Amino acid sequence: MDTTADTKQNKFQVDLTLLDAGELALLQKHTGIQDTEQLAKHVQDVVEKARQVFGYGYLTQLLFLKSKFTHLPAYKHVLEIGKSREDALLLDIGCGLGHDTRRAAWDGYPLKNIVASDLYPEFWTVGHEMFKSTPETFPVPFIPGDAFDNDFIPDREPFMESPNTPRPSTDSLVLSKSLAGLQGHITFIHASALFHLFGEDAQRNLAKKLASLVSPVPGSMIFGIHRGSDDVKPEEKMDSRGEKRFYHSVESWKRLWMGGEGQEGVFPPGTVEVEVGVRQLPMPEGMYHLLLWSVKRV
Repeated sequence: MDTTADTKQNKFQVDLTLLDAGELALLQKHTGIQDTEQLAKHVQDVVEKARQVFGYGYLTQLLFLKSKFTHLPAYKHVLEIGKSREDALLLDIGCGLGHDTRRAAWDGYPLKNIVASDLYPEFWTVGHEMFKSTPETFPVPFIPGDAFDNDFIPDREPFMESPNTPRPSTDSLVLSKSLAGLQGHITFIHASALFHLFGEDAQRNLAKKLASLVSPVPGSMIFGIHRGSDDVKPEEKMDSRGEKRFYHSVESWKRLWMGGEGQEGVFPPGTVEVEVGVRQLPMPEGMYHLLLWSVKRV
């Protein structure tokens, strides 16, 4: 999730009219609060608590309650396979408070095949508070950790054949505090609002980490949405904390995964298809140029 520090802003005022009907219905269903004024107060209280815990600027926007899945063309394929294939595991990495994690379950993706992950366990704790759930009522395993940490996701090349080791049980996965046991086993990896937080080299490293997790079975996929360049070329900019961020263009994003123009791809040639769409999103600080993308094993 976008982690721009922003603890000094005025108190965020919740406006639930910014949610579409499906997003509002999901929030009402999970919280059990139908009255929109009471619901807005509940969201407001949790947002203020989350800001105190994390100090993250994205929590001052209602974007964190809006589903990214509904904007992603790949999501239809994810749901179709998830509902029809017994072992189709979905990882929501950089899940934040778990809105999209819950959206997948709401849309019929089997709970037993969903795993969530982000940097800190407090994300999931606050998420349970937001949606008035518990580990018993929403039993999706949450594995906290840093995707760049080799103990969390070891460096290795993408799987060309299915792993010889069985997929770990939920209990062993939680106890391991690592995604290492899932390398080569994950059918779908959702990674939204994540890559654009880093520089170019770190994004390549992250792409390799996620590539090691995804299953070699055709149709398996890494997909998401994040900020990109508003030019035909990629851009490097400084964020509000003085850290470099790299915004890919459509073509540079494709080259990252498939290679081309002298650049080696994360995956070997001919093993993936990459689809990239573009969407403009008006924000207070200006227009955001978003990449909606999927990397599918073939």
